[in-house]
Amino acid sequence: MYWEDCGYLLSKNKYSENSSIVELYTESHGKVLGIVYGATSKKIKSYLQIGNKLHLNYNLKNENRIGYLKIEIDEILTPKYFDDKKKLSSIVSSMSLIKTLTVDNQINNKIFILIKKLFLILNDYYWINKLIFWELELLKLVGYDLELSKIVEEELVGGKKHYFVSKNSEKKYVPSFLVEQNYNEVDINQISSGFKLVTDYLEKSILKPNNILHPKSRIEFLNLLKEWFYYFRSLAILLAKYVITAFAPALLNPVKISNIVFLSIIFLFIPLQIKLYSPETW
Repeated sequence: MYWEDCGYLLSKNKYSENSSIVELYTESHGKVLGIVYGATSKKIKSYLQIGNKLHLNYNLKNENRIGYLKIEIDEILTPKYFDDKKKLSSIVSSMSLIKTLTVDNQINNKIFILIKKLFLILNDYYWINKLIFWELELLKLVGYDLELSKIVEEELVGGKKHYFVSKNSEKKYVPSFLVEQNYNEVDINQISSGFKLVTDYLEKSILKPNNILHPKSRIEFLNLLKEWFYYFRSLAILLAKYVITAFAPALLNPVKISNIVFLSIIFLFIPLQIKLYSPETW
């Protein structure tokens, strides 16, 4: 059997001294597995970056054995993010999730298109929260649609709408931006809760019932985000303490704040606050 196609690289593992076994998600053949000879050569090694789009020639001589692949680069994608640890980690995480949730040789062109959409999202200002919607869309395409809008209830607290799911007389709150389809959410706590919701659903409804381990690369990506979010929260606390300390003398004593303190607030507090809530820093 012989065919040509294009696909995104999902995984690669060393097979022998100069070859690798790779998995790709292709446009016309779904997820495929094959051996690439010469994978350790400088040229081919540079192609084999998780997430890159490759043109491939597939050759299968025996139905009981793994096929062979000849590859050429179709589109360089992943190397564009080598200097961005979070985005690079998100690519590996997403490809690993597709590998885990899809079946070999089962065609689903919508998943192929979804991978293309991932790289458009990474160039978006609000990429981090749109990645949550991307994961939910992937779950929907493999048959696990969460359908949040159909299962949540709502309540008003302090004039603000909150969403929750009731179970055993307990309320489990759902991030409002997921229910309202707000793709421009920038609240760190909301986004953190969004990833946790997807993780819990993935674990309880898909992975554990099928005795599948959570993809290691996704865990690493989530840990990286946790560290980043923790840094932002710590910075916010320090800034708040700084402002309180700076303004305390003025509040206790009706004198003007010194020019030094005033300027330090202007030049430190405001720019850092902008960065704190800016998706460009994620």
